Amino acid sequence: MTYEEFNQFCASFKATSHVVQWGNSHVWKVADKVFAVGGWGKDKQPAFTFKTSEQNFDFLKECEGYQPAPYLASRGMKWIQQYDDDPEKDEPLQYYISESYRIVSLGLTKKKQKELGLNQGD
Repeated sequence: MTYEEFNQFCASFKATSHVVQWGNSHVWKVADKVFAVGGWGKDKQPAFTFKTSEQNFDFLKECEGYQPAPYLASRGMKWIQQYDDDPEKDEPLQYYISESYRIVSLGLTKKKQKELGLNQGD
């Protein structure tokens, strides 16, 4: 996945915003809460960081091409970075980014979710 494809995919979610920060990374937020980051890769290779469930974190940290996310996982947060740019990993990456969006949006207050039209059974 390229950063352009990553940005297009993240933009497809409701109530999101995009900023470039943290060392020129593409940071995607829902209601000002980060759900995905494109950047932080080694040797200028694409890398994508997302929040996971505890179960997915435990699984992915052992998989080739994935690692606990720099800066975030070291603080006890369940964030994973995919650093392998194998096109066969694009579909799973989209799933994990979608799950990250869901997890983060569910962490918003019920009032904020309703205001943004999120998680309303649509």
